[in-house]
Amino acid sequence: MPSLASWPLLAQAQAGGGTRELVDSLARTPLSKVVVFVVILTVVRLAVFPYLHKTESHKRSVGYAFAGFINEMLDAFIYAGVFVFMLIRPFGVQAFLIPSGSMWPTLYVNDFIVANKAVYRYSDPKVNDIVVFRPPVTARLDDSQVDAQGEMKVDFIKRCVGTPGDVVEMKKGTIYRNGMKVDEPYKVLSECTDTHHEAECQDFRKLTDEERKNITPTSFKLVKYKGKIIPLNYTEFDANSPSPKAEFYTELNTPYHVAKEFEIPDLDEEKRAQDLPAEKVPPGMYLMMGDNRNNSFDGRGWGLVPRDWIIGRSELTWWPISRLHRTR
Repeated sequence: MPSLASWPLLAQAQAGGGTRELVDSLARTPLSKVVVFVVILTVVRLAVFPYLHKTESHKRSVGYAFAGFINEMLDAFIYAGVFVFMLIRPFGVQAFLIPSGSMWPTLYVNDFIVANKAVYRYSDPKVNDIVVFRPPVTARLDDSQVDAQGEMKVDFIKRCVGTPGDVVEMKKGTIYRNGMKVDEPYKVLSECTDTHHEAECQDFRKLTDEERKNITPTSFKLVKYKGKIIPLNYTEFDANSPSPKAEFYTELNTPYHVAKEFEIPDLDEEKRAQDLPAEKVPPGMYLMMGDNRNNSFDGRGWGLVPRDWIIGRSELTWWPISRLHRTR
């Protein structure tokens, strides 16, 4: 797993400036601002309308034509604001920008995806769905991701690997669901190859079979520890340790990373937690992981996602055009 210094690259943090980020910001415009915008345009339109309605045909000049053009533009913006932001976005679909490589190669950094928000109004997320959701506060990487109420203000996108009632375990890197080995053709182990971006890794490459042998085998399960269901990551050396040990000195990354709330600093407690049986995903909760398995800070590190915090299912990548495809 990546070093602690590199983990901010791997969650779904908000991106910086640029055209893509402008489009993303517009897609995320708060409804309150849309309402204010529509009200202002409506007031302007009402102010223009009497002039258009009362001006006699023989008195209509260039100014009248311009006012007519403005009136039509205002109509278009008002209808678009109401239709797109008040009907389509809340109940239908919404665009999201992918700011990190945690879902690579399924989703690339700076891909735009369309999330289907309607589908989860009449059905629940299923295993293998690529899901947009609001993460728990344990997933925060810094205070900028948390609002004044202490809740996360960023959205994540991961693959659903566990639904209510499932027993999900990872045994030395291989996922088992309800005792059965899971085929994951989308999963990769990768290395960042980007030497031009210090803030976020943009490019990755898949590790070779030989390189994969030099990664510390990591296991995972949900356990009931001190009365709470927590994610437990463990190797032959430790479990939920603040400083996980790597088997190979050549490894640049730590074997795993867990949120501070789930760290177990005592060695005896680590052993006791590791001996606990795997627990089912509780009712109303979901387990999410990134496809870029060793470069994703996900449910293995910060826990489960409540059903009410799930926003929608990724349906397709629509930009750049060269990457137009369904996301599965």
